[in-house]
Amino acid sequence: MFLSVFDIFKIGIGPSSSHTMGPMVAAARFLDLMRASPFTFAGVKARLHGSLAFTGVGHGTDRATILGLAGFDPETYDHERAEAALDEIRASHTITVTGLPVLKFDLKNDMQFDFGPNLPLHANGMVLMATDSQDDVVLQETYYSVGGGFVLSEAEMDAPPADTSVHGVPYPFKTAQEMLQMAETSGKSIAQMKRENELSQIEHDTLGSGLSRIWQVMSDCIDRGLARDGILPGGLNVRRRAKGIHDALIAERGMNLAPPHTINDWMSVYAMAVNEENAAGGQVVTAPTNGAAGVLPAVLRYYLDHVPGATSQRIEDFLLTAAAIGGLVKSNASISGAEAGCQAEVGSASAMAAAGLCAALGGSAAQIENAAEIALEHHLGMTCDPVKGLVQVPCIERNGLGAVKAVSAASLALRGDGEHLVPLDACIETLRQTGQDMSHKYKETSLGGLAVNVPNC
Repeated sequence: MFLSVFDIFKIGIGPSSSHTMGPMVAAARFLDLMRASPFTFAGVKARLHGSLAFTGVGHGTDRATILGLAGFDPETYDHERAEAALDEIRASHTITVTGLPVLKFDLKNDMQFDFGPNLPLHANGMVLMATDSQDDVVLQETYYSVGGGFVLSEAEMDAPPADTSVHGVPYPFKTAQEMLQMAETSGKSIAQMKRENELSQIEHDTLGSGLSRIWQVMSDCIDRGLARDGILPGGLNVRRRAKGIHDALIAERGMNLAPPHTINDWMSVYAMAVNEENAAGGQVVTAPTNGAAGVLPAVLRYYLDHVPGATSQRIEDFLLTAAAIGGLVKSNASISGAEAGCQAEVGSASAMAAAGLCAALGGSAAQIENAAEIALEHHLGMTCDPVKGLVQVPCIERNGLGAVKAVSAASLALRGDGEHLVPLDACIETLRQTGQDMSHKYKETSLGGLAVNVPNC
């Protein structure tokens, strides 16, 4: 299946692509089912399962589902309008949405958290129901939020495995090995092959403007995070730190004896700025998820602002190369923390960022593949254990360290000739197997690890 750069990079809202954006998208899909149905509806209900239930309050899953049923979508989300809509729903116990009658919805009774066994097909499951005037369910659909804002219905999850061949694109690589072989045969870079694949589906101007917007939203998110302080919502009383760290770094500029490792603080603060914005429910770009949204923008900002000779003309190459790697991880393993732990989120983001930076610095296809492998390999086994179910601890700092690892991985790869022992494909398969074996306690349920060993009340 062809995954576009705009499948990997989606503009949306925090704090979670799988727990916030995905449920909002699922609710919008259910509204379309209702509009196409011959039944007359009087109400709606929602039931959250698995990780969506266990960490749903911390991730705002209930809120996102309600707003999705009220007609909101992640890309055009307006915070003030959403707050007004939620206030109206709480007061009236109804939802009003275009194309349907006024629907009964009581927040206390019609939004259910089911803490029993997961639904069978994925840890992030939800059931949406529409009722008639007798409160009988007359339409029901099960959705799975599979990471990065991707949503599949039960029928789509149950369907026979999709044809993995990539039709209609000139460079249909499904593995890193195929990617390298095509690069060698064609003489093209990974970014050039990815660009031609994209242009077989969309217009040149659409691709260019879309990539420009993706980077603009990422960059704006960094800037907002660096300018804001205060306490993050959710009850942990986590203080925003990016502004204070950034102010100190600015003040230290020009010091004769500044230690060289200070550059790590710049990378970390860019990532932390994004993830503090994400934790506050701000606008972010999945890269490839919200929980890992800070890694790639931090590395790209590091390249543009700190690397001699950097040029904005390499932004497209950076993003296209990163998307190619992200597509391989998603297609052959997972980018979902609820499915495979944080190795699938920050690990894949670090691999993408390492590949992008290596490409921007002129690395060969073999060096880029090596950079992605190094970064991913050294995140293998990383658990997803957010304290109180919030995308704050350890997630915010973890993005900073993921950015530092990405830059280190790219640098190591550029010091070599691309020859290395562990192929990226083997690393991706190891991620998949490790995620399969990992206890559910460490897969975004907040039932193990830091989530139970750190006092959070």
